[in-house]
Parts: sequence; C-alpha cells; structure tokens
Amino acid sequence: MRRDSLGTVSRLVSLPTGVRRRALVRGAAVALGAAVALAGCAPASDGETLTVLAAASLREPFTALEATFEEAHPGVDVTLSFGGSSDLADQIEAGAPADVVATADEPTMARLSDAGLVATPTVFATNVLTIVVPSGNPGDVQSLADLGRSDVDIVLCAPEVPCGRAAAAVADGAGVTPHTVSEEPSVTDVLAKVALGEADAGLVYVTDAATEPDDVETVPTPEAADVVNRYPVAVLAEPQAPDLADEWTALATGAEGRSALSEAGFGAP
Repeated sequence: MRRDSLGTVSRLVSLPTGVRRRALVRGAAVALGAAVALAGCAPASDGETLTVLAAASLREPFTALEATFEEAHPGVDVTLSFGGSSDLADQIEAGAPADVVATADEPTMARLSDAGLVATPTVFATNVLTIVVPSGNPGDVQSLADLGRSDVDIVLCAPEVPCGRAAAAVADGAGVTPHTVSEEPSVTDVLAKVALGEADAGLVYVTDAATEPDDVETVPTPEAADVVNRYPVAVLAEPQAPDLADEWTALATGAEGRSALSEAGFGAP
C-alpha cells in the first residue's frame, strides 16, 4: 500500500482537477523518513516491506506495478516515495533506508553508482519533454520560441533535476532563453504551477502532461525529440529486502512493467 508524505493537506482542496491527486507527491519528494515511519504504523502481516524511491514522473506506472507486486506477494507492503531524482539521490547518500531507486536520467544514477551505493542499473524507459500551458492558453504560447518572450512567465524544473537539465538542453539547442520566473524541485511541481495558472507555460514530460487534460494544454515541441531522458532502475548496494528488491526490478523491466510504462506514455529503452 502506497504511503507518501502528504505535505499541507489544507492546500489540496484549492488545486485543479487531477493536480489535487498528484500534488500529494510534493511532501513525499523530500520526506522518505516520514514515509517509512508511516509504513511502520501499519506493517504488513508478515513484517515484510519493500521501499522504492522513484522519480516523480513514474508515479502512474509504479502505482500500477505496486498493486501487481502486492497481489503476487501476499503480506508484502510496497512503500513508494516519489520526488525529484536529485532529492532521491540526496536521501540515499544520507543513508535513508530503501531497497530500489529509479531515476529520470542516467547522470543522477551514475552519481549513486560511482559512489558504490547501488548495484548495476538497468535502463527501462524513455521520456521527452513538451510545452504545457494553462487551459485556454492565456499567454498565447505557440512554440518554443515564445518561451523567450518577456511578456510570458515560464516555470521550469531546477537545473540539478533531470527535467531541468533536459529543459536547458532543449532550449539551448533552439537558441531560446526562457523567461523563467520559477525553478521547481520536480516535474510534478512544474505541472501543478501551470495547471493553477501561476505561469503561462512550462516544460514537463509528455507523460505528466497527459495526466492533466482538463487543466493544461500541450504546445507542439518538435525540438524536444532530440533530448531523450533514459530512466534507469537499480537495487541499492545494501537493500533491506534484497530478494524483494530483485523481484521488483525484474517486474519493472519485464513485460508487465513495459506494458504499464507504455500505457502511461513512456517510450521503450
């Protein structure tokens, strides 16, 4: 059963349709300890818990895989913690208890691999960015070039986050300097700000854009096709539940995992 840290619950009622649900990941992004503590309040019947840290953009497919895994492993409790990949790496480097980590790009995973904190990673999915605007497109953003206009407010992922690095690469490749008013720790935060109308546009993964059809519109972004994020998954070097960790990784990289990822809009590795 997924138990994320929920952050400030009172704010949720003001969020647009769909974003209300996904905004729950904001607090979870930097609060793995709280998530594990919550899991401890209601342990699985046989005491087995699998803790998976995953990039915020993986929320939809990993939630589906959670149900599949728990059905195949009665009594096992899967605890998912979603957030910006760099935040997840920070948690692992700080010694947070976990079994599996999946990041939104290879450089972040390499940081963990080079430090000897994870076993050999496996790339299991790909993703690309797209421009999103609030419903109705009040800023009249029609192309990537429009992100450089001084009369439009742009929100992006922070540069240390995979979606931020990808956004910078897309913009640089097109010779565009976005009029950025805010940098966020995860792609879900960027999406939420655009959906709330707090920015005229943002760059998010196509998979995230698809989850908010009532609150955001997408703008064709062909330049993004040249910047592909490759998602790796790895078991931690010292997992709490090594056998379960191996089985989760096999599920995520196998046929069922590919099906869940494809349904969410991810590309093949």
